[in-house]
Amino acid sequence: MVAGVDGCRGGWVMVTIPASEAGRDVISVERVLDLKQVMALLDSGELQAVAVDIPIGLPERGSRRCDIEARKMIGGRRSSVFPSPVRGVLGATSYAEANACSRALSGKGISRQAFAILPKIHEADLLVTPERQHQVVEVHPEVCFTVLTGAPMVHHKATAEGRAERLAALRNVYPDVEALAAKPMVRVGPEDILDASVAAWSARRWLAGTHLQLGGDTDARGLRMELIA
Repeated sequence: MVAGVDGCRGGWVMVTIPASEAGRDVISVERVLDLKQVMALLDSGELQAVAVDIPIGLPERGSRRCDIEARKMIGGRRSSVFPSPVRGVLGATSYAEANACSRALSGKGISRQAFAILPKIHEADLLVTPERQHQVVEVHPEVCFTVLTGAPMVHHKATAEGRAERLAALRNVYPDVEALAAKPMVRVGPEDILDASVAAWSARRWLAGTHLQLGGDTDARGLRMELIA
């Protein structure tokens, strides 16, 4: 089994699918409170690979090459790939603190979007090691959808049009995707489920060695700063 994991208001949403492309069924979609639960499934052997929509590997200053390449690749959806924070801002408790720290270290501030998910970035950074990257990879859903369909998505994922085009993109991968996305879950939106679903598809591709890789340089901890699709 492999899984795709995406952040949501209630923690993380995880979609689990067979590791083989012959298996087209989604085995489960569930909300987990923290990434420790996901890592436990890897350690137990229940999962062979996990693709997570969260920055893994952080620069000391400047931008990550994988983020720059991703923005170029997805064209009109480029604003969805916001610059990853520099490592020194982890642990900041206010936007003012994080912004000042980022400017001091890199000469640039931190975006509001990056600050909003800073606790989740920190959570991943505490758990992922270079050794764990043999099973855990970073994805960006818009990059994954671009690879899946051959072109960037046109509409924002939170709109009715955006949801429809992402459902259409996933239909050949998961025949039951409409029911999957419509599943009522506490503090999980339909777009979160779709993002986790395409992340799971990318985890399967990574395990099979048929994936696309953006970036690939390492940070000060030895973590690969890359995006997989």
